[in-house]
Amino acid sequence: MPARVEELHHALEEGINLKPLRAPIEFIGDDTHFVKQALLSVNELGQPDKSGRRSPVATGETERMPVDLVIMALGNTANPIMKDAEPDLKTSKWGTIELNEGSKQTSIADVYSGGDAARGGSTAIRAAGDGQAAAREIMGTIPFTASEIKERVATAARYTELAKAEPVIVEKVPLAGGIVEFKVRAPVIAQSAQAGQFVRVLAWDKGELIPLTLADWDAKEGTICLVVQGVGSSSILMNKMAVGEAFVGVAGPLGRASELHKYAPNQTTVFTAGGVGLPPVYPIAREHLRLGNHVTLISGFRSKDFLFWTGENERMGKLKAEFGDLLDVIYATNDGTFGVKGFVTGPLEEMLKNGKQNKGREIAEVVTIGPALMMRAVSDLTKPYGVKTVASLNSIMVDATGMCGACMVPVTIDGKMVRKHACIDGPEIDAHLIDWDKFLPRFNTFRAQEAGSRVKHGLA
Repeated sequence: MPARVEELHHALEEGINLKPLRAPIEFIGDDTHFVKQALLSVNELGQPDKSGRRSPVATGETERMPVDLVIMALGNTANPIMKDAEPDLKTSKWGTIELNEGSKQTSIADVYSGGDAARGGSTAIRAAGDGQAAAREIMGTIPFTASEIKERVATAARYTELAKAEPVIVEKVPLAGGIVEFKVRAPVIAQSAQAGQFVRVLAWDKGELIPLTLADWDAKEGTICLVVQGVGSSSILMNKMAVGEAFVGVAGPLGRASELHKYAPNQTTVFTAGGVGLPPVYPIAREHLRLGNHVTLISGFRSKDFLFWTGENERMGKLKAEFGDLLDVIYATNDGTFGVKGFVTGPLEEMLKNGKQNKGREIAEVVTIGPALMMRAVSDLTKPYGVKTVASLNSIMVDATGMCGACMVPVTIDGKMVRKHACIDGPEIDAHLIDWDKFLPRFNTFRAQEAGSRVKHGLA
């Protein structure tokens, strides 16, 4: 890649080993999908172009280099997922953002850009200049008077104060098997939440940021509902918190809301929920019912000892009472102690074999939420039948805004591998596009550290 002389000096000072005229063409992993080697193309300098610059040319030779970690360099090329994350954003053949002539405005109204994102590899000075130019352009397009601006700033200030409300636990309900339901004060999130979205919770200072799907919310009350299963040290300790205590912070709502479609009366939307997959399914199913769609819920639990929200006076019972015949509910347990015996895939397979229908209604789509292996099994089951299937992914996340890449989801589109991110492209992603063989091992990345943390906190 191109580099300035000062950058080379700084790299050498930092003890970085350089590989001149080498370019990675393939990364090779082991059976656990962890990278072990990089296959490098051996290059040589070609003939000078009109500017006198000699570009590297492949010699046809390759060499292997042992590696245990690969970090993609940022700054020299545009973010490769930009055009996928925002289809209306026009980009060049190099992946940079296209700007209107003589302007910093993009193809999306009121969205401006500059720096490396629009120029490609450039300098910080030019990026700062682009920012200043964009700011001047934005100022020139503001259609408000000075008094209107003052009023809007005051409104924003009130909104900021509302957003600073301490996320106090106002209600706590132990459900079953280490699963706890929390009602938390979060007025701004409650006002803007939509089905399918999630939040990030920081329970205490220097704690772990945990992504949790919104199970419910009350805009008037200013509260959100979160259901937490105690598995790792953070979730186990979080479940020990009491009413009146407060989380350090709750950020959200994050992610894309569920895509809702109005289906015909002779169609049904099938939800498969595994264990704590039921809470995130609940608001999405409710929105489908409110649209007038018929919903078939297949909810699975390990045994009757792990049941929750299934009683007449609990959430699913109340939903059934409200919508009646628009909702069919099938419960399954691994050991057969409640509902049908087996997994959620059992009733779903029967429907697929029965002409892709349930009680005479054609399956319009399947939404699966729960353990990753369950979602993969549902995806594998529906794919041969060509039934649209969406998986709501709860991946490992760091920042949840698309910057870190920790929640990367490998998908195949038109025969090409494309990187999606569960946080900004999801959490709902077409299950049939996901490369599950590459995606599933990511859940085991920090298994040893998680076990060590439980031991450290006396929770093993």
